[in-house]
Amino acid sequence: MPYPLDAAAVRSWCGLALEALGRERERIDAINVYPVADGDTGTNLYLTLESAARAVEAAFDGHASAGTAPGLADAIGAMAHGALIGARGNSGTILAQLLRGMTDVLAAGGGTDGTDSTDTATDDGAAEALRRALRRAAASTYEAVAHPVEGTVLTVATAAADAADRAAGAARDAATVARAAHEGARTALQATPGQLAVLGRAGVVDAGGCGLVALLGALADALSGEATATPVAVRADAPLPEAAGCDVAAHTAADGCAEPGGPAFEVIYLLEAADEAVARLRSRLDGLGDSLVVVGGDGLWHVHVHVDDAGAAVEVGIEAGRPYRIRITHFGGGRTKEPALAPRAVVAVVPGAGLAGLCADAGATAVTVRPGEPPASGELVQAIRQAHAREVMLLPNDPELRHTAAAAAEQARTEGVRVAVIPTRAAVQGIAALAVHEPDRSFDEDAVAMTSAAGATRYAELALAERQSWTMAGVCQAGDVLGLIDGDVAVIGSDLTVTAMTVLDRMLSAGGEMVTLVLGAGAPAALAERLERHVRERHLAVDTIVYDGGQRTAPLLIGVE
Repeated sequence: MPYPLDAAAVRSWCGLALEALGRERERIDAINVYPVADGDTGTNLYLTLESAARAVEAAFDGHASAGTAPGLADAIGAMAHGALIGARGNSGTILAQLLRGMTDVLAAGGGTDGTDSTDTATDDGAAEALRRALRRAAASTYEAVAHPVEGTVLTVATAAADAADRAAGAARDAATVARAAHEGARTALQATPGQLAVLGRAGVVDAGGCGLVALLGALADALSGEATATPVAVRADAPLPEAAGCDVAAHTAADGCAEPGGPAFEVIYLLEAADEAVARLRSRLDGLGDSLVVVGGDGLWHVHVHVDDAGAAVEVGIEAGRPYRIRITHFGGGRTKEPALAPRAVVAVVPGAGLAGLCADAGATAVTVRPGEPPASGELVQAIRQAHAREVMLLPNDPELRHTAAAAAEQARTEGVRVAVIPTRAAVQGIAALAVHEPDRSFDEDAVAMTSAAGATRYAELALAERQSWTMAGVCQAGDVLGLIDGDVAVIGSDLTVTAMTVLDRMLSAGGEMVTLVLGAGAPAALAERLERHVRERHLAVDTIVYDGGQRTAPLLIGVE
C-alpha cells in the first residue's frame, strides 16, 4: 500500500536518501570530473542532505513540544531551508534549488482533487502535485545556474520531470509518479557521457546526476514502502569516440569540455539580501569567474562561484547585502583531473567576511560562521578535505569549538590526513598563528611555532550587554559596553571608544610589542584611528595593525603580542 505524500513521507525520504548517499558517496566522489575534478561531489551532496534532514527533525521536535504535528508544508519547507543553509559545493547548491522548487509547489497547497497539500496530499491529487513539483524543481535549476550545460544533473532532473509527466495521467498515487521519475532519471544518467565530452573521455556518468538518481530512488521507496537499494551505475559502457576526440584547447567549460586551467578559488556564502539586489550580484560574479550558482529567495540566498580573486567575490556579496558562513577553498593553482596534494595547509574558523578574505590571501581555507551557528564537525572535515593537503593545521579560534575541532581532526586522520589542532581561543590568536605558519619546516616544528604565537597573544573583545547581569567587573545593564579580556568581563563602560582604550591600557600594562585591532561590522568609522593614536601616545614602541573583520559578534576584537 503506497504511503500518503505528507510530513512523515518527507521525514522518511530524508532518512532513506541519507542512507543511499552514504552508500554511494565514495563512488560518486570517484567519478567527479566536471566542472572541477576535485573528487567531492558525493560528499557535498551527503553533507547538504544531512543539513536538510537535521532541519526536518528540528521541525518535528518543535511541533512535538507544542503538542502538534507538522504538515507537509512544514516538513518540505524545513528540508529545503536546511539544504539551503548547509549546501556544499556546486552539486549541493543545485540540490538545494531542486528542493526549493519542489517546495514552491508542495507547500503552496492544492492537488487536482482539491486536497490541501500543506497538510497531506493523497491519491490523484498527490500524483499531480508531485508531478508539478518535479517539473518546477527541474526548471528552477536552470534559473539558478548562470550557464546551464547539458549532460549534467540539470539534464537528469528534466528527464525525471518528463517521466513524471508521462506517468501522472494514469497514476493513482504519488509513489507511481516517483518511481517513474526515478527510472527516467536513471535512463538519462546513462546518456550523459554522450552529451558532455569530459564525461565521455573519462568513461563515467555525471556525478551530480548520479546523486539525484539516488535521491529520487529514496523518494520512491519512501512513498511506496518498498526498498530498492540498487546501486547506481557510475561507469559508461565505453568512452565515446566523438567525446574522446574533443579538442580541449578549442573549447571552454560551457561547451562541455574541462579546461586545463581555471579559477583558483571556490567561494561559497549565504547572503541576506533583497531579491532585487541579486540580479546585479549574478552579473558581477559572472564577470569574475565561472561555475556560478545562486539559489534561494525571500531575502536569503546561497552563492557559489569559482574565481581567481576570492576577496572580490566576497566584496560583491557585501555590496548586495550581508554575506556570512563564507567558505573559501583553494584549488591548488588551477583545475586538474587529479588535484595535487599540497604538503601542508591551514583551515581556520573565522567570524567575518574580512577575516575570511585575510585567510584566503594567506592561502588558508576559511570556515566563516554566523553568531549562534557554530560549525559542525562534518563542516570542518569537509574544509580539511577541500584543502587538498597531506597535513593540515586547524585553527578553531573559539574555546567552545575545541571538542568539535578534535572530532573533525580524528575523522580526517582516519582518511590519511595528518592534522594538528592549534589551541587558538580567539580570531586574533588565529591571526598570530597564521603569521608564523611556515610549510617548509617540519610538521611538529610548525605546530609548536603556531601554538607559541597563539599562546603569546592576549585577546580581548568589546561587546554590548543584552540584559542586566552579574559579571566579574560588577553588575552591567542592557546596552552597556563590556570589555572582555581573555574571556572574562574586565571593564564595564558606556562609550565604545573609551572602554576600548581602558581595555588596551590594562592589556599593555603587562607589556607588549604589537596590537592587532579587528573592526566589526558595526564599528564606528573613526574608532581605529582614535585607538591607533591612543596607543602611539600612551605606549611607546608598540605597533598597531588594523583589519576590517566584518564580524557581527563584536564591534572590536583586540590582540596584544
